[in-house]
Amino acid sequence: MKLTVIGCSGSYPGPESPASCYLLEADHDGRTWRVVLDLGNGALGALQRYVDPIDVDAVLLSHLHADHCLDLAGYYVLRKYHPAGPQPRIPVWGPVGTADRMARAYDLPVDPGMGSEFEFHEYDGAVEVGPFRIEPVRVAHPVPAYGLRVSSGGRTLAYTGDTGPCDALDQLATGVDLLLAEASFRHGETNPDDLHLTGRDAGEVAARTGVPRLVLTHVPPWYAVADALDEAAEVYDGHLTAAAPGATYDI
Repeated sequence: MKLTVIGCSGSYPGPESPASCYLLEADHDGRTWRVVLDLGNGALGALQRYVDPIDVDAVLLSHLHADHCLDLAGYYVLRKYHPAGPQPRIPVWGPVGTADRMARAYDLPVDPGMGSEFEFHEYDGAVEVGPFRIEPVRVAHPVPAYGLRVSSGGRTLAYTGDTGPCDALDQLATGVDLLLAEASFRHGETNPDDLHLTGRDAGEVAARTGVPRLVLTHVPPWYAVADALDEAAEVYDGHLTAAAPGATYDI
């Protein structure tokens, strides 16, 4: 698999990056398959630097906060009103209520909502899209939220989405080749429970589960990415980097 970071700014778009969005590509049956993990505010514009959005095979949403899903509204417009004509429906996977949430986001009637453009599904076990197998793992956040294990060709990526520290993170990260983990909070501050990880939290998960590569993401613009890296490096001695728009990883 090839992972391309489209957007990695935490909680809202920053001056250097859109909000959360990651492109995964893998070759299968004579063509390249593409799935997008999250499509937060500002991400659709940046996505077009790397791929024609018409060529995306599926969208997988970790949860329904705006910084992870709201650019699906623009993607609806692109697919519905494209000059070449309405584009075929593609699957969109997400938590309970995804279809209704996105209809409200564009002020559409819930029925039919965006149902002519997207084939909505709610997570209930593993998902298969071309060469990709996606396993959702429920994590700790104020709304229904999932970490995603994505496997192809014997390799696995784990993406935490947004989550506070929880036992499910060990299940998510065990045996993966790369952990893409949020690091929104700073260690040593009074942080709310069940909301976000610190860089140190992410490093501890990676160290505890033996992850060979850790990529920190979702650092809000009001914090320095270097601080999150320093926190993780205190407890994790594997390969450590921070996500940046346009960065690619072969998995």
